[in-house]
Amino acid sequence: MDALIFDLDGTLTDTESIWDEVRRGLAADEGRPWPGEATTAMMGMSTPEWSGYLVDTVGLSGTPEQVAARTIAAMAARYRTHLPTLPGAVSAVRRMAELLPLGLVSSSPRVLITTALATLGITDLFAVTVSTEEVAAGKPAPDGYARACELQGWAPGRTAAVEDSSNGLISAADAGLQVIAVPMAFHPPAPEALARAKVVLGSLEELTEDVLRSLED
Repeated sequence: MDALIFDLDGTLTDTESIWDEVRRGLAADEGRPWPGEATTAMMGMSTPEWSGYLVDTVGLSGTPEQVAARTIAAMAARYRTHLPTLPGAVSAVRRMAELLPLGLVSSSPRVLITTALATLGITDLFAVTVSTEEVAAGKPAPDGYARACELQGWAPGRTAAVEDSSNGLISAADAGLQVIAVPMAFHPPAPEALARAKVVLGSLEELTEDVLRSLED
């Protein structure tokens, strides 16, 4: 492998549940029922996509831009209080950074990516970071991963991706990357999405040089 790209929410940081709590809270404040499929549907969406969903499908008041601003402000406040990380996340990033260049492709807005990496003390370990706000479509579209590879001149087939959710796994696979799945307990990926991964790990603590080598077999 020539490079490795990490997802953020649900892969490095245990924040998928916080996103869900914040969005549900906004809906509850307005007396709006929470659609059963909403949590899964928004995983991987870019900010314009999920804020539009909250307005059009959930029924929150205001424009998508206003809803996005309220949501992101609430998320930033939660991050400042406590940013939960998944087991072995920071050590895995540091370990992999000694082996090959790293990237990050996240559905989070740029401000939350910057805040999270700075809080974890790993900003300088990434050669490139891409928010799906900055491309045409969020996950499961391949745009974010394709953009990261394009910016660095990385061949997708020689680049690995570490993902947790259905939309993330599909996004990386459709971009042509070699996919490593670390399924999350909060919302496990669908079997058909998990089947797109070359390797499935129980945690980031299992992410080793041997795993990277196995992708080349």
